[in-house]
Amino acid sequence: MPNKNKRAHSENGKIDVLEFMNAHYRSDMSIPEIAKATGRSLSTFKRDFKKVSDLSPERWLTDRRLRAAYDLLKRGVRVTDCCFDVGFKNVSHFSAIFKKKFGVTPGQVRKSREE
Repeated sequence: MPNKNKRAHSENGKIDVLEFMNAHYRSDMSIPEIAKATGRSLSTFKRDFKKVSDLSPERWLTDRRLRAAYDLLKRGVRVTDCCFDVGFKNVSHFSAIFKKKFGVTPGQVRKSREE
């Protein structure tokens, strides 16, 4: 039987950065805390992350949260609940960056579900 923990580690024994970020994007961890949790210094974490993504860890995290929020809104989750569920702390900031990314407000996405 395969060891589930082995899949989350790279060849050098460190936790896979993308798997960790995908599993914990909703948490209130800072990038330095994520680096530590994956067994890396901040600079090593950023260097390793650059190998697997064109985005910075911060931008990747924001993008991941926004994509999750879009999916929740399409399922009818309220904007405020959605904002906090995916890891944002401020509804107006969330709404502004959501609109910048998708060209529509979170409320418009949620409302389009009802039409």
